[in-house]
Amino acid sequence: MKDKKIICYLQSVILGIFFIFISGSRSEAFDFSGWDALVKKHAAPKMLEGVPLIAVDYANLKKDPLFSGLLSRLESYSLASLESKESKLTFWINVYNILAAKMVADHYPIESIKDVGSLFRPVWKLSAGKVAGKERTLNDIEHEILRKMDEPRIHVAIVCASVSCPDLRLEAYTEEKLNEQLDDQMRNFLRSRQKGMKLDVKENRVYLSSIFKWFAEDFESRGGILKFIGQYVSAEEKRVLNDSKIKIFYLDYNWKVNG
Repeated sequence: MKDKKIICYLQSVILGIFFIFISGSRSEAFDFSGWDALVKKHAAPKMLEGVPLIAVDYANLKKDPLFSGLLSRLESYSLASLESKESKLTFWINVYNILAAKMVADHYPIESIKDVGSLFRPVWKLSAGKVAGKERTLNDIEHEILRKMDEPRIHVAIVCASVSCPDLRLEAYTEEKLNEQLDDQMRNFLRSRQKGMKLDVKENRVYLSSIFKWFAEDFESRGGILKFIGQYVSAEEKRVLNDSKIKIFYLDYNWKVNG
């Protein structure tokens, strides 16, 4: 009987150690509250190139110790806790925006983010920063991670630090509010006549951001671009978009820095 009690005790100790090990080895979700504070502090509405947008104060963002601390935490973060699609989308959307901002801040002042790269080595394929111990490029995050998750709304959430990009959201994306935030981003982007969508009812034309041309295939599984964006516009605008004779044109893209 005594031996049986000892065996049971040892088993409970081993199980306890096992569960402590498992719980301790699991990473917690990354805390983007620092990024939330940074965008509220260093980004604000402004008129640039005749376009109302959210502009970023890259000079002061670069000097902010909160920004360097955020980048340091991303560098050592473990991706183990990113299990759901929502957690992965949230993490990598925020990371893309942080690293795009870092790319401009690191080289500021510049006229365009594209000036960081060259014809043979475009900025998108240069290392933007280290995440989870690995050098990451904006191209890898956008094309190899985010686009493969089949969520076309990413294209109004990731911001390439340019005037014609969707506006940088003045808060961090969160897993709990992600769907609501992405819907809001799409609605706001399409309301921008300078860079999102402009209708010419008389000529039966719709002018869309070039983003919708570059990534048209990402909207195909949702019935195509016009059907997809029809969910985010007014009833009258949707009626115009549903006209089978409507012609699609694309707005010029302004690559000047949004700051």
